[in-house]
Amino acid sequence: MIQTLLYGTTIGAILYFFSIGLSITFGTMKIINFAHCMVYTLGVYFFITLLPFLGGIFPAALAFAMLMVVPVAYVMERFVIRRLYGESLDYAMIATYAMLLIGTDAIKWIWGNTPLPVTDPLGTAMTVLGVSIPVYRVIIVASSVALFLSLNVFFKKNIIGKIVIAALDDNQGVRCLGLNVDRYFSIVFIIGSVLAVLGGVLYAPISAAEPYMGHDILLIAFAVVIVGGMGNLTGTFVSAFVLGMVIALTGRYYSQAADTMVFVVMAAVLIFRGSEG
Repeated sequence: MIQTLLYGTTIGAILYFFSIGLSITFGTMKIINFAHCMVYTLGVYFFITLLPFLGGIFPAALAFAMLMVVPVAYVMERFVIRRLYGESLDYAMIATYAMLLIGTDAIKWIWGNTPLPVTDPLGTAMTVLGVSIPVYRVIIVASSVALFLSLNVFFKKNIIGKIVIAALDDNQGVRCLGLNVDRYFSIVFIIGSVLAVLGGVLYAPISAAEPYMGHDILLIAFAVVIVGGMGNLTGTFVSAFVLGMVIALTGRYYSQAADTMVFVVMAAVLIFRGSEG
């Protein structure tokens, strides 16, 4: 059971890394971004490519992979996403889905379809109550908590975060103050993309890199965002770990229904919210 709970918290942490980018993108720009999973996968392939050139130093390759995604995210936001602000959600969904397909095909063309394994950078374990627990997974969970706290500080204390929050409430009012809201939205989009890469690279040693690895997590991540509330930092954090635990516990007793239970929980939350409203 302890290993199941650890697996649940690890999945929850990865879901949080992936979902928080989706959540803040929708919360600030009202954009449903299907291409988020393509950026997630692209970052992992950047990491795998860079790792041998950086002496196998995991943190260095991770940092450079996150940096390499920045111009990709900037181009996506500047030349596609920005044109969709204020438009129907349908346009954004179609445009970002097109970017997802184009990006995935590019990844397959460059790196191929064969799954690429990534080695656990620590390869050590600790014993808790007689159960061996990989240290790497503990670090993933601790990193997600640190990220949650950092983002709360950023949006509540940092001037850029405060401006973004203010633009959420009164976009035109902030523009009237002479502030370039689009520039701050670009920053938010890039932050979300970089966090997706962080989650993808951290998860790579547990799964493996393959062109559709982001597709597998995308629908569950949307469930996390819906359950937690679009743009809700705390709600996304809590729902990621709750749904991660749902996947782990369901998988322990009936693995075929693990993903299905996520959407059962999402439906229950939506019904409850509807009755509350």
